[in-house]
Amino acid sequence: MIDAPDSGRPSCGGCTRRSVLVGAAVAVAATTAGCGRGDADPAPARVPLAEVPVGGGRIYPQQDLVVTQPVAGDIRAFSATCPHQGCLVARVRDGAIECACHGSGFSISDGSAVRGPARKPLSARTFVIEAAEIVVR
Repeated sequence: MIDAPDSGRPSCGGCTRRSVLVGAAVAVAATTAGCGRGDADPAPARVPLAEVPVGGGRIYPQQDLVVTQPVAGDIRAFSATCPHQGCLVARVRDGAIECACHGSGFSISDGSAVRGPARKPLSARTFVIEAAEIVVR
């Protein structure tokens, strides 16, 4: 923005009221696009129990999901999005969920940050176990 001389008000260098209102309407439409589609819950992710190794885990990037099994029969589920800068975590090894973007590491037991720069934990996801599947909501 450019300051208009002698008016004390900002000026956009020849903008009309109409162009400002049209620009505002486009911005509102862009930020609310798809709001009506959010009413229905997305389909739950289904993960076979056999896919999740004991002492490790698996990443399901399409579902923004990490499922771990720290010890036999103890299943955990977390968001696969690193809270540091929003990258997807890349691998699970040596008891940690690792983000390749900046080196953050998270516990497979509770999602807590065990290595920075991330300070916040991975978000826990709710799930149920049905037959031989982990159903994550």
